[in-house]
Amino acid sequence: MIRKHLRTGELAYHYCYVPPGRPVTLMVLVRVACLRWPVEEGFEFGKDHFGLDHSQARLYTALLRHIVLALAALAVCAVTAAQAKTRAPAPILPTTPDQQPPADPGLIAFTVAEIKRLLILATRRLLPETHHLHWIWWRRRHQARARWYHHRTRLRRDQQT
Repeated sequence: MIRKHLRTGELAYHYCYVPPGRPVTLMVLVRVACLRWPVEEGFEFGKDHFGLDHSQARLYTALLRHIVLALAALAVCAVTAAQAKTRAPAPILPTTPDQQPPADPGLIAFTVAEIKRLLILATRRLLPETHHLHWIWWRRRHQARARWYHHRTRLRRDQQT
């Protein structure tokens, strides 16, 4: 299977194996090929935000403890963010390519990074609480606005093709 990047035109090749006698549609193959991206993103996120690759342990036991604790912290934040996402209101999205943005785009659901930041806020007092809460509110509002514009751009691109 070959995938072409819409902007750069770069081609990505995916080897696909389907056992004989098991019919598979192209959409299923595309969905499976695209599953790698969230997994890679999760590992990168774990390395960046939870110190998954910041261990100076020399013994296997110490390294294993570090990895288990880092992944446990990531799992707690991921489960909390997933539960928060189910309770979040539906996003406001454009319906036409020429639609003007709403005055208040709302907030995105809490992300893993924001859950981690709230947990740090509850355990440490480096900056005032209002600073952290303002930053989280601003980021969620900014991402909701960015999501709205990305959807409008996609509607315009789909309309042109």
